Amino acid sequence: MNCKIEKSKLNGRIICPANKSYTHRAIFLAALSDGKSIVKKILRSNDTIATINACRGFGVEVEEIENNVTIKNTINETVQSSMINAENSGTTIRIAIAIAALSGGDTTLTGDESLRKRPMKPILDALETMGVNTESDGGKPPIHIDGKIKGKEINIDGDISSQFISALLIIAPRLPDGLIINVEGNLVSKPYVDLTIAIMKKFGVEVKIEENYKRYVVKHQIYQPTTFSIPSDFSNLALLLAANVLLGDGLTIEIGLGDMPQGDEAIVDILEKLGVNVTLEDDVITTESPTMLNGGKFDLSNTPDLLPAISILALKSEKPIEIFNVKHARYKETDRIRIISRELKKIGLEIDEKDDGLILKKSSELHSAELNSEHDHRLFMAFSIVGMFVGKCTVSDPEAVKVSYPEFVQDLVHTGAKITNIEGL
Repeated sequence: MNCKIEKSKLNGRIICPANKSYTHRAIFLAALSDGKSIVKKILRSNDTIATINACRGFGVEVEEIENNVTIKNTINETVQSSMINAENSGTTIRIAIAIAALSGGDTTLTGDESLRKRPMKPILDALETMGVNTESDGGKPPIHIDGKIKGKEINIDGDISSQFISALLIIAPRLPDGLIINVEGNLVSKPYVDLTIAIMKKFGVEVKIEENYKRYVVKHQIYQPTTFSIPSDFSNLALLLAANVLLGDGLTIEIGLGDMPQGDEAIVDILEKLGVNVTLEDDVITTESPTMLNGGKFDLSNTPDLLPAISILALKSEKPIEIFNVKHARYKETDRIRIISRELKKIGLEIDEKDDGLILKKSSELHSAELNSEHDHRLFMAFSIVGMFVGKCTVSDPEAVKVSYPEFVQDLVHTGAKITNIEGL
């Protein structure tokens, strides 16, 4: 299905959805705790439902009431032999792979067509060195895990995804001797490891950082039952802010900050460098934008999910926007660098695609186009904003937003977006 999108101006208030990364981690940590935990204000999306179902597959009791979940671990080893379908969620499958290796059970993990193309080899290779038997389709799902982790030190590559390191950190306290994790190469998406360590602390576990982003030491500890409330998601906030900048500064966006770190908070600094005035008052964000943005160069090595939001800001920039050090965005749900380059050229942007990023220049004339998001939730949202700026566009695969922001289309329509053919969302 395609959405038809006309030029739009947005006005009104939107509540920014809850953070997907924290929702995943809080649910898994609750499942690994000894007792009953409550996770409040979760993001309820296809990805996080996959994590809830994975925990059930591992034998954990989960009770859902609206956007709160109560999780109780009722079995000694926490995990059991099972079949886990992570659907489209890379976070779900990567953390679940590590959890499956805790008990020595017999577990098969798979996902949808997109997930079965995503690399898992770094964590599989690392687990193999610690006595775990793994089978995969060339380092990609479906994956079979058999055997229990032995030993207390592990080496793992960090240049594909930080989720592998987060997965090992999460299981480390449950191991009898704890775990020393040595990160080889240049760790990408570093703030997500910081995020993992921060939420582990909320569940009563300490991580010793012997060398930042290189060596972590985790002693055997017990996760404590916890009540935790999920903050707003700055990855989605970045797209809402981009929409506001491009479509008239008419939105006020309500957020719940909490005290937890998020790397994608960098969107605020980036917007200010582009010339946008961002104001936060009483948990509400507004923007005031110049007629044309400044342009600039932005290193997204730590914040790859900002790539779509920053790319589309080139529509309103008098100077080029250069994005670099984000090669790992090619290993997301899609090759986001390639698709953003291909699709935004259709509307008239001049784009130089690099191995690790993009240089985007506004042309003298923009025109309507049929934009293909390739079932990528962040690309659908970004291209929809493009359609509202350019007018007379179509964007494919609106159902993709169910992965991270199921109310995206409704929220925008309620604030003035002219989007049609959205049955079923």
